Amino acid sequence: MTATIDTSPFTEEYSFESHFHDLNGLKYHYLHEGKDHSKEIGCALMVHGNPTWSFYYRNLAKSLSSSMQVVVPDHIGCGLSDKPQDYSYTVANHIQNLVELVEKLDLNNINLIVHDWGGAIGFGAAIKFPERISTITVLNTAAFLIPKIPFSINICKIPIFGAIVIRGFNGFAGPAIKMACKNQEKMTSQIKQGYLAPYNNWHNRIATLRFVQDIPMHKSHPSWDTMKSIQDKIEILKDKPMHIFWGKKDFCFNDFFLEEWQKRFPNASVKEYAEAGHYVLEDANPEIIEDITSWISNQ
Repeated sequence: MTATIDTSPFTEEYSFESHFHDLNGLKYHYLHEGKDHSKEIGCALMVHGNPTWSFYYRNLAKSLSSSMQVVVPDHIGCGLSDKPQDYSYTVANHIQNLVELVEKLDLNNINLIVHDWGGAIGFGAAIKFPERISTITVLNTAAFLIPKIPFSINICKIPIFGAIVIRGFNGFAGPAIKMACKNQEKMTSQIKQGYLAPYNNWHNRIATLRFVQDIPMHKSHPSWDTMKSIQDKIEILKDKPMHIFWGKKDFCFNDFFLEEWQKRFPNASVKEYAEAGHYVLEDANPEIIEDITSWISNQ
């Protein structure tokens, strides 16, 4: 069950100290950088999606840790966390795990940063303790019910077929290297290895599949009510300073999602990156790292 992922091939990109929180016997991995900074200053809490892990936030974590504490968890089944085969991989459980970590570390004045599934998970946690949230940074994500998903993702929800494609042929994390990053010259060998290392066999791709299966497209889906609840309650965060940093060439989270965010949070500031895709922190690096760091530092 314990993840044994070799990070040595990409240590130049990912050279952080690992920390683990015990979740009923499961190892929940997280980064905790900038620990010498006072908690009173605040912290950055970065929540990843599928099929990424804390590696996605490595450059932003390095940048922000010079001025505040930075916490970046790997969801159960992802990154360097345990990957149990019989776990209930639901958005509700991922939210509860994040809530438990925040409470364990007693994080306050949180600068919440979310991407992909991290939107639903991060906002799902934030509505449980809005008093802990200071600012919100949104990166190509959603925290509300969605009307449709791309065909390439939808077919992976088909029983048996989806498991063969995702777990057998790495047909989700593998193609994402090209589909989610438009500037392929930035995808060096080390960076590619970093993204794919935790998902190197059938066993380790369990959460990649379960995240896809957990996308609720109809009311009878087990996670529909959870997503509906998040959608209905995120309004309580509308007075928090929010900035949306958006890759305009995202094959999944397109302009429909950006417009939804702007409808729900009309006071949020927005910066668009015309040539960036879903992995906006890769495509728009280093500009976006500087932009986010500057915005949070000035709040």
